[in-house]
Amino acid sequence: MAKNLRIKAARAAKDMSQKEVAEAIGITRQTMNAIENGDYNPSLKLCIAVCKVLDKTLDELFWEE
Repeated sequence: MAKNLRIKAARAAKDMSQKEVAEAIGITRQTMNAIENGDYNPSLKLCIAVCKVLDKTLDELFWEE
């Protein structure tokens, strides 16, 4: 799995830290870091939660091209 720079960019655009996003979702900062680094493949439910917090769609953050 490759790094997910789209999540990082969306998070930066909202001026949120990994910790802030993680707390809003109910996961640890380490899990959020692992998702961004491509070390963790989140469930669909978790993907949707990330999208809601960052005001993005699944396609915008998780679609692999």
